[in-house]
Amino acid sequence: MAHTLELGLDTFGDVTVDADGLPLSHPVVIRNVVEQAVLADQVGLSFIGIGEHHRPDFAVSAPDVVLAAVAGRTRTIHLGSAVTVLSSDDPVRVFQRFATLDAVSDGRAEVILGRGSFIESFPLFGYDLEDYEVLFEEKLDLFARLRTEGEVTWSGKTRAALHDQKVYPYTASGALRTWVGVGGSPQSVVRAARHGLPLMLAIIGGAPARFAPLVDLYHRALDQLGQPAQPIGAHSPGYVAATDEQAREEMWPHHAAMQERIGRERGWGPVSRGQFEHDAGPDGALFVGSPETVAAKIAGAARVLGLSRFDLKYSTGTLPHEKLMTSIELYGTRVAPLVREMLA
Repeated sequence: MAHTLELGLDTFGDVTVDADGLPLSHPVVIRNVVEQAVLADQVGLSFIGIGEHHRPDFAVSAPDVVLAAVAGRTRTIHLGSAVTVLSSDDPVRVFQRFATLDAVSDGRAEVILGRGSFIESFPLFGYDLEDYEVLFEEKLDLFARLRTEGEVTWSGKTRAALHDQKVYPYTASGALRTWVGVGGSPQSVVRAARHGLPLMLAIIGGAPARFAPLVDLYHRALDQLGQPAQPIGAHSPGYVAATDEQAREEMWPHHAAMQERIGRERGWGPVSRGQFEHDAGPDGALFVGSPETVAAKIAGAARVLGLSRFDLKYSTGTLPHEKLMTSIELYGTRVAPLVREMLA
């Protein structure tokens, strides 16, 4: 039986470098992200996700605005966040922004809701990190109710209550496609199941197969909570070039610089080339290599986890725009057909 798998891309709008190795400005990076999304549509990919950050090494803080620009220049590709940090945002405004994006894109909008891996948005918007859990729990509950597009009555600790309130605009389909992004937390998996929302796994470390117990937990939780079956997606970093050697050599210095920069903030040790090679191998989380290598790894992950979608996080630190464009083209024209053949 054929395994149907959507193939997408996502980016955090990483600040890249020019031909002289100098960082590009945020405006140039944002315009380049739009061009990358347009190419993704042209090569037939299913989804482009743009992440939200509030720090100097990532250019995009308002993904929905960038996605609206993409909507005007694309035809079929679905457009979404990767992720929207719901904890430090207002669920009503998030719904309105993405419902509006759904309208201008003729039904192509999606939103991936999560807590994010960075915390800059909390002090920026006046939230206390001590409320980390309750913020996401309450706001996801409210967002799930807003998706019904009916009158909403809700109260909690994190925002003003709503009483028989309708929120506009409505979507044409009546239900904005909404995923919950999770890392390795069983509690997060059960939370997504409780709301009957699709699950997006962030696989950024270790073998994809180690997430199989979370997938099993999700299925069991849906069943026990009386929720219908939902799709499961996965997001992993990667890069495609003509050969495995070329892909690794081109990605390595930018990956290392990014890991070391973030590592200094979080107390990680320096990343080694040996660790990078392991992560790029069959049991690692980096989907880097030739079209054949990347396709085989995607197909394997799709089988073991029962995925409905795989999104390649194609931007890697300062890796230049021109190389990202080549990677996107290979992903759409070479990797995608190979994956379809392998899963047929």
